[in-house]
Amino acid sequence: MRILVQKFGGTSMATTERRVQVAAKVSEAVTEGYMPVVVVSAIGRTGDPYATDTFLNMVKGIYPELPKRELDLLMSCGEVISGVVLASTLQSLGFEAALLTGGQAGIITNNNYGDARIVRVEPKVILEYLENGNIVIVTGFQGVTEDGDVTTLGRGGSDTTAATLGVALNAEAIDIFTDVDGIMTADPRIVEDAQILNVMTYNEICQLAHQGAKVMHPRAVEIAMQRNIPIRIKSTFSDAPGTLVTNVQPEMSVGTDFIGERLITGIAHTPNVTQIGIVTTDMDIPSVDKQIFKAMALADISVDFFSVQPEKVLFTVRDEIADKAIKILENIGFSPEANRSCAKVSVVGIGIAGVPGIMADLVEALTEAGVTILQSADSHLTIWVLVNKENMIPSVQALHKKFRLGA
Repeated sequence: MRILVQKFGGTSMATTERRVQVAAKVSEAVTEGYMPVVVVSAIGRTGDPYATDTFLNMVKGIYPELPKRELDLLMSCGEVISGVVLASTLQSLGFEAALLTGGQAGIITNNNYGDARIVRVEPKVILEYLENGNIVIVTGFQGVTEDGDVTTLGRGGSDTTAATLGVALNAEAIDIFTDVDGIMTADPRIVEDAQILNVMTYNEICQLAHQGAKVMHPRAVEIAMQRNIPIRIKSTFSDAPGTLVTNVQPEMSVGTDFIGERLITGIAHTPNVTQIGIVTTDMDIPSVDKQIFKAMALADISVDFFSVQPEKVLFTVRDEIADKAIKILENIGFSPEANRSCAKVSVVGIGIAGVPGIMADLVEALTEAGVTILQSADSHLTIWVLVNKENMIPSVQALHKKFRLGA
């Protein structure tokens, strides 16, 4: 049995016309000899009548402290509605289609409501429906606990559902359908000559996603990578081949550059971060560092871009939680300095490691663009710089041009 997992996001499911296009993609997979397992997100985006945020807004005005267990029940409704609508669309076209909730599909999670982690998958029911000739539709973003309580999987949950089912069913591929033709070298709204990447590695897409690129949730990529299931990022609304994500090199014609020859894959950006600095001169440095980061952890504040220096500790948090972080630090005796409204710009590429001159080129490009680097860090795949928010777009544009990622 050749299984193909197809995931369709909220924009793909938003209108009758778009759902017909979704059905056409599913039909195409059947014609090619696949048994599709289709994962759906809730219909539309914020403000649309069946979007998840719309349901949440219905109850926030009644009782804003509704427990997470009940919130998960509510948040799972959007995908159920979306799945029923797609099932009826496929059935109207003559297909046998069966809808399963995450729990019915055998997705078992822990009880961390709102951001549950998948413990295991029991795909027996899915396989039974497939063997009986059904197209199986699974509601994304959700599962059940061992006790049968409905849970949701947090941000990017439908991507996680698709990746998990791809691994559990040993699918030939996982197709993630969106409203763009593939992953691009930068945000096309910022860089006019951003190009679609034909092929990239799991590690590269993970780094781009972690650094703010709206591509695919990194947790989902890491799951697919466990079994080396190829991921294809495609558009619901075109026949473009999209972007193939894999560790296995596809067949290439003579003269074609391999992934490993490409130094830089893309430029990502994360706006709205605050840099927090704490002067540690004349303090017991190990003890101070422990106090700072333990306090953040206990408050469930995720820190990023941290730099521990002999006289200063630097790190970033999201703008919306900066005041909370500062207050906590002041309460334990520190005097934090805040540089608000910053942005992180990241250069990502599997070819960065061990290549001299890339940081020099980065600094040169930003200097020529009149951008001040507030902080920097690097790994074998990524170089990060922190800049003032007003310099975010010029930084992305300058780096995209410097590394010749355009046409």
